[in-house]
Amino acid sequence: MTNGTAAPPRSLPEREAARLQRRLERRRRLALAVLWWEALWPALWPPLGVLGVGIAIALAGLPPMLPGGWHLALLLLFLAAFGWAAWRGFAGFRAPDPAQAERRLERQSGLQHRPLAALADRPATGDSDPASLALWRAHQARAAAALRTLRIGPPRPGLAARDPHALRAALLLSLIAAFTIAGSEAPERLRRALIPHLSGPVTAPPAMRLEAWITPPGYTGAPPVFLDPAGGAATVPAGSKLQIALSGGPAGGGVPELVRSAGTGGEPFRALDSSRSSFAAEAILESGGSFAVHRDGRMLATWSLAVQADAPPRVAFQEPPARAQRGLGLRIPWRAEDDWGVVGLRAEIRLRARPDAPPHVIELPLPSPSVKEARGAVSPDLSAHPWAGLEVEIRLVARDGAGQEGVSETAGTTLPERSFNHPVARELIALRKGLSLDPTARVAARDGLDRITAAPERFEDDDATFLALRAARHRLMRDRRPEAVDEVQAILWEVALALEEGRTDRTARALAQAREALRQALEQAERERREAEEQARRGEPQTEEQRQAEQQRRAELDRRIQELRDAIRRHLEALAERLQRENNEALPFDPQQRLMDQRDMDRRTQRMREAAREGRTEDVERELAELEEMLRALEEGRVARQQDPNRQRQRQRGQQQMGAIQDMVRREGEMLDRSEQRFGQEDQRRAQERRNNPFARSPFAPPSPFQRQPQQQPQQQQGRRDQSPEDRAEAQRDARTQRALRRALGELMQQFGDLTGEVPESLGRADQAMREADEALRSGRDPRPHQRQAIRELQEGGRQMAQQLQRQFGMAMDGEEDGDPQDQAGDMQPGGEGRDQAQQQGPGRDPLGRRTREGPSGLDDGSDTRVPDEAELLRARRLQDELRRRGAQKERPPSELDYIDRLLKQF
Repeated sequence: MTNGTAAPPRSLPEREAARLQRRLERRRRLALAVLWWEALWPALWPPLGVLGVGIAIALAGLPPMLPGGWHLALLLLFLAAFGWAAWRGFAGFRAPDPAQAERRLERQSGLQHRPLAALADRPATGDSDPASLALWRAHQARAAAALRTLRIGPPRPGLAARDPHALRAALLLSLIAAFTIAGSEAPERLRRALIPHLSGPVTAPPAMRLEAWITPPGYTGAPPVFLDPAGGAATVPAGSKLQIALSGGPAGGGVPELVRSAGTGGEPFRALDSSRSSFAAEAILESGGSFAVHRDGRMLATWSLAVQADAPPRVAFQEPPARAQRGLGLRIPWRAEDDWGVVGLRAEIRLRARPDAPPHVIELPLPSPSVKEARGAVSPDLSAHPWAGLEVEIRLVARDGAGQEGVSETAGTTLPERSFNHPVARELIALRKGLSLDPTARVAARDGLDRITAAPERFEDDDATFLALRAARHRLMRDRRPEAVDEVQAILWEVALALEEGRTDRTARALAQAREALRQALEQAERERREAEEQARRGEPQTEEQRQAEQQRRAELDRRIQELRDAIRRHLEALAERLQRENNEALPFDPQQRLMDQRDMDRRTQRMREAAREGRTEDVERELAELEEMLRALEEGRVARQQDPNRQRQRQRGQQQMGAIQDMVRREGEMLDRSEQRFGQEDQRRAQERRNNPFARSPFAPPSPFQRQPQQQPQQQQGRRDQSPEDRAEAQRDARTQRALRRALGELMQQFGDLTGEVPESLGRADQAMREADEALRSGRDPRPHQRQAIRELQEGGRQMAQQLQRQFGMAMDGEEDGDPQDQAGDMQPGGEGRDQAQQQGPGRDPLGRRTREGPSGLDDGSDTRVPDEAELLRARRLQDELRRRGAQKERPPSELDYIDRLLKQF
């Protein structure tokens, strides 16, 4: 082949070739201009930086303050520095050429095999071989087609690599400040800076000043230790940095030295300026000893420093690892501590039969990024791991900020495994275990797969299962990579699950995983949104990295929503297939609730995606909750269709009324939160006044004979507070909402009476409390007592409604056919936490929900005691961490910090 200038191939039409040639020339010129900029800007930066420093010094008015000789020397030094910087900047300058421009176009466009060069190449055989010539022209046509998407890319001069500390930004700020200070005198100051005077005042040398401090390593979190200039002693962590600064003193003095111990040579300080009046020294403290500063044969200061070695972290098991009491998790209780803080903790699991195999590593979460002492327990589910059911050895590894690692003793256990009832699934799991124990036993695994596939009637002649097993068999024998064994084990696990669960259970599990993934993404988005609000409240601008992270978060939410949509579609298809297979009927359609309308599902997921793109996470959570409610109703559809239609309608009405009560409790709680925010600051102010003057309102303070007693205010004026216009407007809005809730409660009481023939008395008391709260909101008084009373009565009314519905219709909330009415009313609580909250109110209980002797039996039989599960404990721990994070932000209002402190006292 021959090379030349890139040109379109002759096989292209003339017009298209000309257009392509003009496009190539234009792109090549732009790419060459970008290359010139990338080459010139780094070369111009050093002289421009020196020039900027000189202008800043001149605008500050410093050169005229120097003696004439020093002023002249400063100008010569500046000129020399400018020339040296220009020489240094252009020392390695190379002018770019067109060939480099073509390479840039290919690189930025992601083109391979240099298509621009291919356009200019010519076959070495010439035109003698028509077949080769036609093939070559086809190759050139393909290369020309690839050039239609040429991109130049933004210039990247790489100045950040040459200026890693961003001194250009500091220089720009200095110039702006200098021009601002100089103002209209800027031209005159520049002129005086360029004209030195050969006479000037001589100032006395400044007094000598010695400063010394020790900076501990960053991972310790310890503050700097400032040393006494007269000398002293200190104990610091190993790896600390000793820094000493010396300035002033007589002119012409010697260079100071840092002497580590008596009788040894010293290390000279480095000069910080050309006048050699300021010096600095640094030393890393790896061992203790005495450190002294000497200058001109005189000791200026001495310190005795002791170095505390950093010990490796200590980690151990609190108790031997074992299977969790519930589920298939492996409970690993741990304890770790370090003198400066543990930053990482992991568990390494090794197969006892193959100790040389790579370990399975599990990263264990820590309470904080760096904790000196911590305890905890994790229960990872390893039932799907190839080592499940085999004996393993576990050890804990802790890491501190210095990179040191501490290892615990090894503990042995057996990984929990899932039990399979299908005989073929059990055989597949046995083959999977055999490959884990001996990956080289491929022949035995092949024979086992051949025995299984030889009798397809054992797995209902399922074609998908047969093909998967045969694919695993051939991959096991033909693919000799070590990773092939892991891939075959994954196939065997999926086939075993499919045989054991069926498609419906698999899709239901995938749907649950998609919902949980979306919920976690929403929680992460909500945390980042709160952090952004805090940053905006502090007046900090949003950085480019934060904007990119926000875009990535929205893209992640969109992807999770799409995955949920696909999982719902697959689950609906699986349910339809199961119904047709078992009952020979199609999936029912509810014309009233529209539970199975796929278009409605699509509209909901589309609204979720739009809300995620716009950052409205609350709308996404609401749509997700409605989707989950529809899916729950769908799961109950088969049982519901077998019941009497009239009874089913009554149950549905009861569920709707219970949901209305739950919504009322939530709305009343929101209004109570707003009332707490409005009146909380006033309460804090009055509490502060009482603390400052404890006898101001004390009932034991004797009345002063000279103090005029205030007249009693009318009853309707008590409890009034001075409020801002915004608070009054918000109170009026809450009053309107309160009246609407009261009207809705009246309609609900009438409907429930028509349904059951009896209305709980607690709902009547809730109506009275709402009326009093409405009056308080309209008159500007404190509505919180009445709102709390309304919430308590609504909760009690929900409990009584659940009991009546259970007695008359045998219905249980949340799909439980035979549930406890206490459990059913638990969902009517503001937090929806079930029985433990539902039983906090009612006769025979104190305000904390504990039984009293005035109850029906007078004794507490403990029948309502329930131990929270791990999910509830994890949720409570997350709430506690969030409250502690907000409580540590001291810039929040005092009323909010006090409210958070009261909440933390409950944990």
